Amino acid sequence: MVSHNVLVITGDSIAPSMAGPGIRAVQLGTVLGKNNTVRVVTTGDFSPIESDVFVEQTSRRQLREHANWADVILFQGFILAQYPWLKYSNALLIADLYDPLHLEQLEDTHAEDIATRTDAIRATVASVTEQLRYADFIICASEKQRDFWLGYLSALGRINPANYVQDSSLRELIAVVPFGISEENPVQTQHGIRGVIPGISDTDFLLLWGGGIYNWFDPLTLIRAVHQVSITHPEVKLFFMGLAHPNPLFTEYSMSDKALLLAEELEIRNKNVFFNESWVPFEERADYLLDANVGVSTHFVHLETAFSFRTRLLDYLWAGLPIIATEGDTFAPIIEHHKLGIVVDESDVQSCIEAIITLIENKHLREQFSQNVLRVREGYRWSKAAQPLLEFIEKGKHSADYLRPIENLPLHVKRDYWLVGKLRGAKLAMREGGYKLVFRKLTGKA
Repeated sequence: MVSHNVLVITGDSIAPSMAGPGIRAVQLGTVLGKNNTVRVVTTGDFSPIESDVFVEQTSRRQLREHANWADVILFQGFILAQYPWLKYSNALLIADLYDPLHLEQLEDTHAEDIATRTDAIRATVASVTEQLRYADFIICASEKQRDFWLGYLSALGRINPANYVQDSSLRELIAVVPFGISEENPVQTQHGIRGVIPGISDTDFLLLWGGGIYNWFDPLTLIRAVHQVSITHPEVKLFFMGLAHPNPLFTEYSMSDKALLLAEELEIRNKNVFFNESWVPFEERADYLLDANVGVSTHFVHLETAFSFRTRLLDYLWAGLPIIATEGDTFAPIIEHHKLGIVVDESDVQSCIEAIITLIENKHLREQFSQNVLRVREGYRWSKAAQPLLEFIEKGKHSADYLRPIENLPLHVKRDYWLVGKLRGAKLAMREGGYKLVFRKLTGKA
């Protein structure tokens, strides 16, 4: 087995409290570190964490040093746009497009004027396009996402004879590497919620919202449902794990304000609905997850939803929690097919009420869902999720269409490609006509 120097770059915060991109960078780096020498670096905020691989913050100068060291560079987010010189590295370039950024931006900029939104989308599309154009390998989170990116790759000319001859399935160009779950099962060291948060006791029925409240989510329908359920089942409690995003540069979301206001208007804040105003440290999340009876995730059904992969649902799988989730995303069919919980209609308060009451009153069904979740979670361990990535790095080959288009390269790189072209032409001429034809080709007389 060949060992490679692998550099994983994220722009997200790496710290004890992390969001999805930072978690993914560290976890993929850890899996890759079993067979390779790995460095995980962030261009964003950093606080030391426990890790089996090298993890640190990097400056622009240090990033060049890391890139020169690497045989393989795995990047995500806007890294390639911020450090465009990475495109010309001799290392294998892997784009992690588990998050379709330009679709997320449609919701993220929803409150802005049309000109601002248009500029944001253009910049994001340009960033995504560069990643798809230059990457030797692309990873995404689901088969539905893969179909989406294949259409994009086709428009960019990456579905071409060279790549097709190498692999007609194109799995060697783009593969599914979903968000994964920890290899170790969760262990609760202390209560994170019950008996800790005033108003939530050991006997309450606890719904857990496992992450931030972003504009593309719909906590309002869920809060209204909890309000109605609490009339007949006062023991129902809903806990939101995070309001403040761990990345200080992250945009504040108006939906979180709306959720707070609605809970206050209905007079159930700190009675039936509770908000953690900070962010749960990654290593402590099991203490919160294992306090819950059910994991919940409600959202709006739109384009971002259709191609999303809700990472918080993986935590629910990890903890063995039955799930209540809205229709329309990648995970809803998985929940229904494997009977992991109940899928509810978009913005349908009554549908949410019925799902919550069903799981409160039917303990046997809840336990059945939980057993199904524990069975299905084995397929989402990081070691299994990352298998296509491990296989690509093991082969250590550039994409079949690796030679960059000359018009896209800097002048000094163009000169290198000019020389490569001449040498290839000379080699072919030698085969066809010997030294005389080589001389004529090189002097322009042929």
